[in-house]
Amino acid sequence: MNVFDNLSRFVGHSVAWLTLLMIVFSLLNILSSWLFNSSSIAIQESVTWMHGFNFLLAIAYTLNKNDHVRVDIFYAKMSFKNKALVDLIGSLFLLTPTALFIAWASWPAFYLSWRVSEVSPEPGGLPMLFVLKALLLLMPLLLIMEAINQIIKNIQLIIKETHNATRDPN
Repeated sequence: MNVFDNLSRFVGHSVAWLTLLMIVFSLLNILSSWLFNSSSIAIQESVTWMHGFNFLLAIAYTLNKNDHVRVDIFYAKMSFKNKALVDLIGSLFLLTPTALFIAWASWPAFYLSWRVSEVSPEPGGLPMLFVLKALLLLMPLLLIMEAINQIIKNIQLIIKETHNATRDPN
């Protein structure tokens, strides 16, 4: 277990609790609406924000756990070495450039939001919308860290499998 795995696990497990909190907040808003004929914009936005935190911060954890969606018509039947090679190529040439592009494309929205201390446009909405927009940069950063982790692990696996194949001719 390395630093990347520990960080990924910590972030993933932390944001998983937001799912329960989203349910509680949604239930509170529904009960408030039924019982008091009133609902809260702040609670509604909180649920949306928690969903955003969940989605954007759990991406790297999902990749770390190898639980992301994949079409494995061919992948499932590959050897460990070939799977590692496919994952290495994917991390180097698809994941990393995509994460870098997302960070680059998100920078203007993030920067402007922080510069003006953007708040919710809804009356009674949550302040500090700029914090949520910071996730647009944190998500690709976590993905890049996980890509580095995957690259290291896959290179190690390829070396190990190559070494085992040359040692054992069977």
